[in-house]
Amino acid sequence: MEPDEADELLDRLERDVPVSPALCPLSGGAEDDVIVFGDTHGDWRSTQAVAARFLADPGHRFLVGLGDYVDRSPDDCGEGSVANSLYLLDLAARFPDRVVLIQGNHETNRRIPVLPHDLPEEVDQLWGPDVERYARLVGLLERGPLAATTPSGAYLAHGGFPRSVAGTDWKRSFDTVSEDLLLDIVWGECAASRAHRGMDTQFTESDLERFFTASGLRVFLRGHDPDLAGRSVFHDRCLTLHTSRTYERFGGVLCAFLPLSRAIASTRDARIERLETEGKEFPPPD
Repeated sequence: MEPDEADELLDRLERDVPVSPALCPLSGGAEDDVIVFGDTHGDWRSTQAVAARFLADPGHRFLVGLGDYVDRSPDDCGEGSVANSLYLLDLAARFPDRVVLIQGNHETNRRIPVLPHDLPEEVDQLWGPDVERYARLVGLLERGPLAATTPSGAYLAHGGFPRSVAGTDWKRSFDTVSEDLLLDIVWGECAASRAHRGMDTQFTESDLERFFTASGLRVFLRGHDPDLAGRSVFHDRCLTLHTSRTYERFGGVLCAFLPLSRAIASTRDARIERLETEGKEFPPPD
């Protein structure tokens, strides 16, 4: 893609990609389901495998990403952060009511810096030094929500949830996205994980239960902690997904299917699939 073609694509995406509220409630038909995928980190090959499941029946499915679409791309994906972002944003433009791209800590880099951050270098490699193109691409990724909910009782976010909640007022914490809320949502770590980045206090099972009590929700699907990929913790109330071959050694390359409207009680109500990209390497792209 030449620089002028990239500019035209960014123009179109800026017209068509919706700006989501920080908390995005999903709604649809009783027979609809939700395909949830975890951190893809520039692995556009795995992203395409997930998208194929959505595109098989987009009228009855939602596609929800849990953030971290950029940085740490597999070697066989080229400038994977750029390719992955543009591919997902194009889906969001084509299906604005069906594709939800939740932000992770790698999408909120302009507020809380993260390392590594390969996206600006990839933009320069593809189209030459141009701060504006990088800013436009990041701005599009920032249009996604911080979290989503389903009428079936699921809460979907990259890392965590608001830690100071009181009754039904928990939703109001999303009205103004403070740095504390951002740390809770995109940097929140599960206490069952061996990883500890030190950005926020790890949430415990008791913390999660308090959030469920306040919100009326019952199941949390998240990304962020690769060592928990595919593991259901906290008495099957919290499930971590990763959808990148960069981290497949921990738990595979996964996505999950959730009913949209039929009440769910635990993560056992989610159907987990392993993608066909798992364990594979591909010729580098031209």
